[in-house]
Amino acid sequence: MQTAVARLAEEAEQQIRDHLWELTPGDRGLAVQVETGLREAVGPPDVQEVLPAKDRLEHLREVLAVLAIALARTHGRLAWFLSSALTVLEPVLRWRALPAEDDHAFGTVPPAPGQYTEAEDAVRRLQTTLARITAG
Repeated sequence: MQTAVARLAEEAEQQIRDHLWELTPGDRGLAVQVETGLREAVGPPDVQEVLPAKDRLEHLREVLAVLAIALARTHGRLAWFLSSALTVLEPVLRWRALPAEDDHAFGTVPPAPGQYTEAEDAVRRLQTTLARITAG
């Protein structure tokens, strides 16, 4: 996830630098809202890592909701960026924090150790990228 988000962030920042992606005022406002939503959903590592798995997964799902709602409200490069971010974070949709007694869990799986941290770090990278591209 982190590698894919890093590539996505680099591409977005390059497009901004090369003036291929000119954010409209509406896109800028929406990107700021998304950045804020990501920051509110996933806190700093020292805060997130002490939370129970159930809460960490809930926060990551909130990130997906923030991205999906914003995606529904835009088009063009910002939509493509948000769509790619959702695709990268898609494995979170299959994670579960609760045990499944009889293996009938609709295809969900408990994440491997470290996957919460990896996903949270990816979200922080997205948040940083959105802050950078909206600052100019």
